[in-house]
Amino acid sequence: MKNRFTPVAAALGLAAGMLISSAAGADTIRIAIAGPFTGALTQYGDMVKEGVDTAVETINASGGVLGKQLETVVIDDACEPKQGPVVANRVVNDEIHYVVGHVCSGATIAATPVYNNEGVLMISPSATSPLVTDGKNYDMIFRTIGRDDQQGPAAAKFITEQIKPKAVAVLHDKQSYGQGIASAVKDYLDEAGVKVVLFEGINAGDSDYSAVITKLKASGADFIYYGGYHPEMGLLLRQGAEQGLKAKFMGPEGVGNPDINAIAGPAVEGMLVTLPADFTQDPKNAEIVKAFKAKDRNPAGAFQLTAYSATVAIADGIKGVGEDDPVKVAAYLHGHTVDTPIGTIGWNKQGDLKEFKFDIFTWHADGSKTVYK
Repeated sequence: MKNRFTPVAAALGLAAGMLISSAAGADTIRIAIAGPFTGALTQYGDMVKEGVDTAVETINASGGVLGKQLETVVIDDACEPKQGPVVANRVVNDEIHYVVGHVCSGATIAATPVYNNEGVLMISPSATSPLVTDGKNYDMIFRTIGRDDQQGPAAAKFITEQIKPKAVAVLHDKQSYGQGIASAVKDYLDEAGVKVVLFEGINAGDSDYSAVITKLKASGADFIYYGGYHPEMGLLLRQGAEQGLKAKFMGPEGVGNPDINAIAGPAVEGMLVTLPADFTQDPKNAEIVKAFKAKDRNPAGAFQLTAYSATVAIADGIKGVGEDDPVKVAAYLHGHTVDTPIGTIGWNKQGDLKEFKFDIFTWHADGSKTVYK
């Protein structure tokens, strides 16, 4: 591990992202929350912030960590890969030792070398791309969510065994997260002998997907899997319905955002989505759920409880080593399990969870979701 350093670079101040709250003091231990707080994907950042805030409030109310209060510093990366290292350098320069985030895989992948080299412990509650950890030999990088090569096969297995379509089209947004999980789904379907008639990328941020919908209709696909985020999925659903596309759609946790209802309208009814299991239904989490609701927060989103769990892991690691030393805390987490709302979790050598459960949900036009049965 390299020694920490704090280079002064004037350019960082211009692009380092939005600093929402900060407190530096000997009586606090600061945790950065890195994610999208501007742009189209802000709700994912809000989910993570709600989880971290609730965990911090609960931990502080019970005396904090080593007699110190936890303090959060929220920094915006807009889910843009180019902002990942900028935010990471800001964390280093501000001498913050711990990060919950980043949220999107692209920004996470870009930020992790900085954190690892500078001895900052990062736990992502939402970045699912295998490229976050594969082949990196990182000591300081963890996550509290499963990977795309767990989520993708879970979706594809469901498609194969439950849906049994005649032909499948697989779309993606050409980005690390979306293309990665779409590829994992396609690979599994290919191995299972399911006919994939179209595998194609779309441009994230476009407003008209008529051309790809025409291709989908011509392909004969009766089931469509989309790897990416909710803004594009919402448009595909709405415009597909407008053009008479009858196929059922499915996507990963990136499409499981309440804002998709405003985009897709009634066409969202019946969308299938893989999400972390609904840990709010575990009776052991009753008090945690109550703590969320007391602050008018929703504990049942995709990332609230994975973010809460990441915060608990940091706190338990600090307690376990008896000091605020992120390198020692990382070593502790590699060798111990932690009791969290998502279960008793442990990590492999590269910082991935040893196991994680994704469930299949049906999304409804009223904004609710139900476990697929």
